[in-house]
Parts: sequence; C-alpha cells; structure tokens
Amino acid sequence: MNLAEYNQCVDNHADGVYRFVLKQIRDKDAAKDIVQDSFEKMWRKVESIDGAKAKTYLFTTAYHTLVDYTRKNSKSAKMTEVDLNDHTHNTQYSDLKEILNQGLEQLPEIQKTVLLLRDYEGYDYAEIGEITKLTESQVKVYIFRARTFLKNYIGKVEAVI
Repeated sequence: MNLAEYNQCVDNHADGVYRFVLKQIRDKDAAKDIVQDSFEKMWRKVESIDGAKAKTYLFTTAYHTLVDYTRKNSKSAKMTEVDLNDHTHNTQYSDLKEILNQGLEQLPEIQKTVLLLRDYEGYDYAEIGEITKLTESQVKVYIFRARTFLKNYIGKVEAVI
C-alpha cells in the first residue's frame, strides 16, 4: 500500500470505522481515540498491507483495539439473578430506533459486534469472521441469536406503533 492508497483509505473508511466503534462504546472521545489508534497501527504497517484489503485490515485493527479498550475499562460484575421482564419491551412507544438501540446495548459484546458489522457496515459472513477471528458458522450463530433477542425485545409491532 502506498501513501495515496492510505490517504484514500482514510477518506473512504474513517466515518464507517467511527460509527462502528461509537455504536459499541457510546463514548465519542474514546471512539475517536480508537479510530486514531487504528489508523496509526495501519500506518506503521502500511508497506506490508495490500491496498485491496485495506478496509478489512482497518476494521480488524479497530475491532482489536476496541476489545483491548473494553477489557482495560471493564468493571467486573458478578452474575446475579436476572429478571426476564427487564429484557422485554412492552410499553407503547413510537421511536423504533431508540428501542432498537436500547436492545443493542443489552446484547453480549460479540453478538453486538457481528450484528453491527453485518447490518450496519454491510460485511459478509466471511469478512466478519476474518475481522473477529471467528468461523463463518460462529458468525451466523451470533447474528441469529442477536436478531432473535432483538425481535423478542422489541416485541409485537403493535406495542411499538
């Protein structure tokens, strides 16, 4: 990859990487830092990266940087008895996007990651597997579980409308 390809990669993919990271952590400043760190890591290896695979490399780097950030800042919490009623939405409300975002926040990190890469960023299963170091089957399972949870969380369309 040369300088022109790197600059083109920055122009084309910075916003997408930022959206992806921001959806994960909901902290604008930290998301900007993670994106900047990802581009810095990419710059350090710019000569060994194939220009055609720059986007995948960038998202992979951002994902791993995000995981490191999350682990560093995570607080250990003990599992307690979970009230299943907390994981459903049954009040009438018309802002489906807000309800969907609330549901996304309740997903396990890996399910949220693969769902965002698939539905928000448009990656195929193989690319998501490459980014997250999962098999294609694992990616499909996590996406299915995430969508099933969100479907149950949102509930019936009549409750949303």
